[in-house]
Amino acid sequence: MVRLLHYSDMENIYDDAERAGRFAGRLRELDGEDALLLGTGDNTAPGVVSLAARGRQALDFFSAVGATAETFGNHDFDYGPDEARALVAESETTWVGANVRDEDGNLFAAAEGAVPWTIEEVDGERVGLFGLTDPTTDSINPQAAPLSFSDPYEAAECATAELREAGVDYVVALSHLGGGDDELARRVDVEVVLGGHVHSVRTNYIDGTLCTRPGVNGHQFIEVTLVDDEVTARVVDPSEGPLDEALASALQRRRESAGLNEVVARADRPFKRTEETAFGGESRIGNFVADAYRAVGDADVGLQNGGGIREGPALSGAVTLADLVSVLPFEEPVVVVEITGAELLDVFAEADGELLDFGEADWWHAHISGARLHWNDEANRVAEASVSGEPIDPDRLYRVATAEYLLHSDHEFPTIDERHRAGEFGIQHDVLAEHARNGGLDVEVEGRVEFVE
Repeated sequence: MVRLLHYSDMENIYDDAERAGRFAGRLRELDGEDALLLGTGDNTAPGVVSLAARGRQALDFFSAVGATAETFGNHDFDYGPDEARALVAESETTWVGANVRDEDGNLFAAAEGAVPWTIEEVDGERVGLFGLTDPTTDSINPQAAPLSFSDPYEAAECATAELREAGVDYVVALSHLGGGDDELARRVDVEVVLGGHVHSVRTNYIDGTLCTRPGVNGHQFIEVTLVDDEVTARVVDPSEGPLDEALASALQRRRESAGLNEVVARADRPFKRTEETAFGGESRIGNFVADAYRAVGDADVGLQNGGGIREGPALSGAVTLADLVSVLPFEEPVVVVEITGAELLDVFAEADGELLDFGEADWWHAHISGARLHWNDEANRVAEASVSGEPIDPDRLYRVATAEYLLHSDHEFPTIDERHRAGEFGIQHDVLAEHARNGGLDVEVEGRVEFVE
């Protein structure tokens, strides 16, 4: 028997030292001679502690649990290729990445120890592991722009053939392809696809292949059991696990050393930060962020993509700089772009979550300031839109303040690109802090986005 303990998209769990300690404690409790501990990307970033430690807080975790193998997620490049290479070099775990290429087209971080695939022997069985990364990563993460990502299915077919030839008992894909996992399961002869990138939990079978995802921020992990031809899975809640006190202490020290404890404002009512507030339409946290952008950029419209607002504990009472970093834990500036009214309408149409390969059918991923729009859910189109109370003029130029990320991404709001850049302002979380100091937390849900039939 072989057991796979699968975690992914840990992201900001490290900002809660006790919760991270219990996650590690539960993993260790289930570990054994028949188990492999496997991560499928975005386990080093983003987050407050991650930003301060440049992802190295994950090394504390890998060491604590004895992680077997990791693959690269898009956020594992948040601090650039050189920092990602350093993480590989300093990790005790094996990094597998079959379709990630460096600036010269060679296997990424090979000199630091990364491999396309590896074989682990456990409880008398030989398990082949290979890693895949979303091929749009160089678009969705500007820090990964110097790298390239080859066709993941071709890389998977090659890795699987080599592993089968090596005589393994099982082949397991460590995938950060998100919505591409189903195609992977159909095309490649593997027993299990351990997935990530999409933040929902899954344990289901595609053409007889088990596909799993454990969700986001370490609220659960998945235990997969392989016995001969039978492959099963269960979702594990780590919240009541025994506390790994050494890991919790190490993470707490890292957070304290970040020096982000300044109180910038008070939130008299909690600002929830959940999947619903990020992707369910208008929310107070989304309005606060979009308002901050519009104010700093003296813009007509503020725009924030839903996926940029990270889930976590509600902002309540004394709000510190660390709290605001946790909302937008990226070292990217706010920019202003100038686009026509016709382009602005296209941007609003691109907020439909069905257009995202990491999204869900019912997601909406635009938070706006200075504008109002009615979205026809049945027809999937903008029914009506205005800026400052006036209908949008297709020929007029509008100033839109947003995250610089959208200038580089051809995946989210692809209408906006570098040619529209008209100004650059402070780092996102610093912009939030200044807006909060100026009373920006006094914000409500007020009908900026309404869904109609």
